Amino acid sequence: MMGPVRGLKKRKKQEKKLGENGSSASGSPQKEAPLDWWDELSKRIINNGLRQSPLKGLDNFQSVFKMSRKTFEYICSLVKEDMMAKAANFIFTSGKPMSLHDQVAVALRRLGSGDSLVTVGDSFGLSHSTVSQVTWRFVESMEERGLQHLHWPSTELEMNEIKSKFEKIKGLPNCCGVVDATHITMCLPATEPSSKVWLDHEKNHSMVLQAIVDPDMRFRDIVTGWPGKMKDWLVFESSNFHKLCEKGERLNGKTLQLCEGSEIREYIIGDSGYPLLPYLIVPYEGKELPEPKSDFNERHFATRMVAQRALVRLKEMWKIIQGSMWRPDKHRLPRIILVCCLLHNIVIDMEDNVQNELSLSHNHDSGYHQFTCGASDVKGVSLREKLSLYLNQRLPT
Repeated sequence: MMGPVRGLKKRKKQEKKLGENGSSASGSPQKEAPLDWWDELSKRIINNGLRQSPLKGLDNFQSVFKMSRKTFEYICSLVKEDMMAKAANFIFTSGKPMSLHDQVAVALRRLGSGDSLVTVGDSFGLSHSTVSQVTWRFVESMEERGLQHLHWPSTELEMNEIKSKFEKIKGLPNCCGVVDATHITMCLPATEPSSKVWLDHEKNHSMVLQAIVDPDMRFRDIVTGWPGKMKDWLVFESSNFHKLCEKGERLNGKTLQLCEGSEIREYIIGDSGYPLLPYLIVPYEGKELPEPKSDFNERHFATRMVAQRALVRLKEMWKIIQGSMWRPDKHRLPRIILVCCLLHNIVIDMEDNVQNELSLSHNHDSGYHQFTCGASDVKGVSLREKLSLYLNQRLPT
């Protein structure tokens, strides 16, 4: 079985100019402006049967790609060197070479629509093998060139901004993130040797994605590659994030003094599928809780919804990981998931308002029920109690 992707390694950042035009497959510079490029491609895909009705408030381009042209151009600038480095001679069935913009458009459409290689190929006038090759080249380039868009906050200023935004939601002080997990389901034949490995508790074949999210719904840390039958707390405990926290190398910033003699450290929050740890706070269990605890749970839940919405938007934007993927390569799937997370973050980093026009569902993991961990650490119990009393103004002054 393949090993999981545990967090992200730092790689050299690639300096690219925003809005750079690409080159044609033959290596000659593109002369068309992006508008002319889109006009030509949109006619081709309409002629090939992709008649996407514009969503309310969006033009045709935004409806097809679910992002602004500015964001699209930035993505092109990231992958330009890799996509155009080799003379792949990718061509449309008409014989016209594919430009950089054409290649990125095809890859984004494949990832964003979730349509089959054949369906995407037919709509663009390409063979399904060309769609596959172009998409994979894009994925390989993005996981190398776009990693700077998925990182844990590196400065005190950046972390303070995150804490401030979380506190504005429902008052939780010194909170640095929300952890949650979702299942990427797959269609695997029962005859496949590894079929049982990927069979989860809901009788689906799936791979799990764990994400730690900031208040702007940006992914700050991800883990993927594990079979979907692994419980949330086991995925978390296997993560590099957990190991760094245990070593005191993560969530180790300034403590916050709540009152004289009472202070709290940095922490993240999660649902009852996770253990209560000195740096991971979960809700109180039980019904008919006393007011301080029930109030804490309400605040905790409202803050936790940031991660829920982030995972919903991820799957709505990048539908290749929303439905059941048809016999995916389990070695390649974690890399596809990572690139979808990078693209999700890029849209946020570009302050792209197109995403705000998209309608979202309410559940990123429909059909899955919550397993309760129940494990707790005495320091975690103490931290949660301090937070509960502080939020209900019951700490001694």
